Amino acid sequence: MSQPAPSAITRLRSVMSRLRDPVRGCEWDVQQTFETIAPYTIEEAYEVADACARHDLGDLKDELGDLLLQVVFHSRIAEEQGAFDFDDVATAISDKMERRHPHIFGNADEGGHHLWETIKAQERAAKADGGALSGVALGLPALLRAEKLQKRASRVGFDWPDAAGPRAKIDEELDEVAAAATCDRAEEVGDLLFAVVNWARHLGVDAEAALRQANMKFERRFVAMEVAAGGSIAGRALSDQEELWLAVKQQEKAG
Repeated sequence: MSQPAPSAITRLRSVMSRLRDPVRGCEWDVQQTFETIAPYTIEEAYEVADACARHDLGDLKDELGDLLLQVVFHSRIAEEQGAFDFDDVATAISDKMERRHPHIFGNADEGGHHLWETIKAQERAAKADGGALSGVALGLPALLRAEKLQKRASRVGFDWPDAAGPRAKIDEELDEVAAAATCDRAEEVGDLLFAVVNWARHLGVDAEAALRQANMKFERRFVAMEVAAGGSIAGRALSDQEELWLAVKQQEKAG
């Protein structure tokens, strides 16, 4: 009697187990650690976001698979060290989601984002390092991490009362960048960017998403410039390049 086919996740875990086999596995996969895999995990998450932004469901399916592989990879390394395995990861997140939705899985009368944030704050406070800024991951993109740090500080009252404060701070930081010695310029530019994120947050704008959209817009317009020029714009006078840029902008707005 034939054996039933394994589930998709069981098959994936088996593939990873074989790849990590020190004798029969893949030399590259066997050598990997949490630290060496982490950059790929971040990259795959961004590729998922890119597929979403392009509304490409075919790509999204593939990219979600790549991201899932990263979870299985990390879990396998941990399992080899006797720390935890994939089932522990899945159980932990299931427990967390049920705990944070007591109005769905428990006896709470009502839920909502406020309840979610309250429960998260209680979980952070229960940890030994439960300060207001604890748990904001170092590996986050800088703009996103700045926003999260600012939100955490705001919860304990350390924040501007309105958008006017961070807007004025931008002017102050611009002056400090202009006056900074070369050795201090990077630090002052960092302060300026932090202030811009703070202003965006007060305006209700996601700075990370806004910059991502700006990048996409610049890329789209630059490529259109090259097409309009019949190829590379290298060697053209800056005035000619600016003229092409303005033409592309006007055509985009007209279209």
